Amino acid sequence: MEFKRFTKKNLLINTLLVVAYLVWENFAGGIRSEHYFLVVFWLVLFYASGKTRRFILGFSVFIIFWIIYDSMRILPNYEVSTPHIREPYEIEKTLFGIRMSDGIVTPNEYFSIVHTKFLDLLSGLFYINWMPVPLGFGVYLYLTNKRLFFEYSLAFLFVNLLGFAIYYLYPAAPPWYVKLYGFDLHIGVPGNRAGLERFDELVGIPVFESIYNKNANVLAAIPSLHAAYPVIVLFYAVRNKMSRVAIGLLAFFMLGVWFSAVYSSHHYIIDVLSGVMLALIALFIFNRLIQNQTINRKITRIVEQI
Repeated sequence: MEFKRFTKKNLLINTLLVVAYLVWENFAGGIRSEHYFLVVFWLVLFYASGKTRRFILGFSVFIIFWIIYDSMRILPNYEVSTPHIREPYEIEKTLFGIRMSDGIVTPNEYFSIVHTKFLDLLSGLFYINWMPVPLGFGVYLYLTNKRLFFEYSLAFLFVNLLGFAIYYLYPAAPPWYVKLYGFDLHIGVPGNRAGLERFDELVGIPVFESIYNKNANVLAAIPSLHAAYPVIVLFYAVRNKMSRVAIGLLAFFMLGVWFSAVYSSHHYIIDVLSGVMLALIALFIFNRLIQNQTINRKITRIVEQI
């Protein structure tokens, strides 16, 4: 079928989508450079060719995820439920506390004292890829197994939606918050690089500073979605019957992200464990849902369009 770049229908729909998106982002806290980038990225790929159009339509699930996450700043979770600051800290210390000369400390507090340049560099490299690896894996699946790609993207969105819901039910402070502000609630606290500051100093570039200054959710440590994403990737790598080497590398990456989350004081061990459990439970539920014949047929029809 001939690909028509510009039609009255797609021009009208895209114009309405762009206007609605920019109006929404302006309402959500102001339009930033990344919002314009997303608009340009969408329009260029949509109109460039038939292949790029199918690609961006396939990846629209990830765009929806990003818009939802970015929009959470409209209604901060601490306005919905009581934030938990001391409780996660005390649970972490009880379960995983490390005895030092001046008493028991959490693993995060231990690593803030005992750290090396090698681990600073390694943890930064793992942590900076928490999103590029899932996205890159999505591109790989899109090129090799579109059916599994679409299931993967839907599962990714499903895990995130459940995680976002928990953020609102149980707002929880990360370890670095306790270190900086104690157990008191401070509204409007900006994101912080925490232990990843050492990585920025090593490479001489404020990589994580630029990332965490835009963090839309400070009191959203439980569950750790950073810990959940590698689980999703590894699950679908196994389902895609990738090589043992590839699966081994992805498993190593998963362990590295988990360690880095704790080492950098962005998450407690209990945050990581809750993220892993969330991913496993969500994947189980999702894969049961798509076994439904009606849902299965709908997925098949959508896959044929991408």
